Amino acid sequence: MSHRTVFIISDGTGITAGALSKLLEHFPRTSSTQVRLPFTDSLEKIESAIQNIEKVAQEDGVRPIVIMSLGAMNLRNKLKEANAYFIDLFKNFIDPLGEELGQEPLTGAGIAHSVMGYSYHERMEAINFTLNHDDGMTNSGLEEANVILIGVSRCGKTPTSIYLAMQFGIKAANYPLIPEDFERGTLPQALQKHIDKIFGLTIKPERLHSVRSERRPDSFYASLDNCRNEIATAEKMMRNYNITWADSTSRSIEELSAIILQKIKKPNVERRSEPRPA
Repeated sequence: MSHRTVFIISDGTGITAGALSKLLEHFPRTSSTQVRLPFTDSLEKIESAIQNIEKVAQEDGVRPIVIMSLGAMNLRNKLKEANAYFIDLFKNFIDPLGEELGQEPLTGAGIAHSVMGYSYHERMEAINFTLNHDDGMTNSGLEEANVILIGVSRCGKTPTSIYLAMQFGIKAANYPLIPEDFERGTLPQALQKHIDKIFGLTIKPERLHSVRSERRPDSFYASLDNCRNEIATAEKMMRNYNITWADSTSRSIEELSAIILQKIKKPNVERRSEPRPA
């Protein structure tokens, strides 16, 4: 097992450059330590970053990896004086695309998010909506939702909803299916009016038992038998309503979000004629 230090350097938040660090997951025999340097937007900050890089190179005995997202050419060139392996978002991706399109790329901080249509205002509005509609806190305003996630408690609805809001400006409500819903055998009336927006999450009973036991150990709520019964009843309910669902057991929130986004047609969630697990 080898180890490398990875610097993520950006003149903005570094979210886009940070996403490129996922490339290292393709190399399981190399572990990494990430050093994030957002808002590196002046020569003084670049010089400080160079000092950090050189120090780490000496301590590690191997040059660090630098993933950089810097729009200003002078900052890019200065940073590359450091002893490191560089992955340059602009040089490798954006500049060549600009040549193909015959256009000068925008280089301001935050462009990667605003150009994609998910402006700051859209994302903040979506985040506020999602937080206000977390865990079935209110049924008011569900007509504004782009998607409503349902599933048993602790199956991953909240983190997935927040990720959809933060990254894509999606207004995502979520509702935990509870014993009263199982006894009644139907979704709450408030949700039935928005059935085309509903997407389900499920989870393996053993995983749910483990997650719940961390929160409420030795409780009926966390018992394996109860987890099995709740999941079976929830999946039966989703089949009855022709609701598509995805299993969150071994999927990241990024993967779950990608599956959900495939089903969304704003302002509604695409409804399949036949229910089936995703």
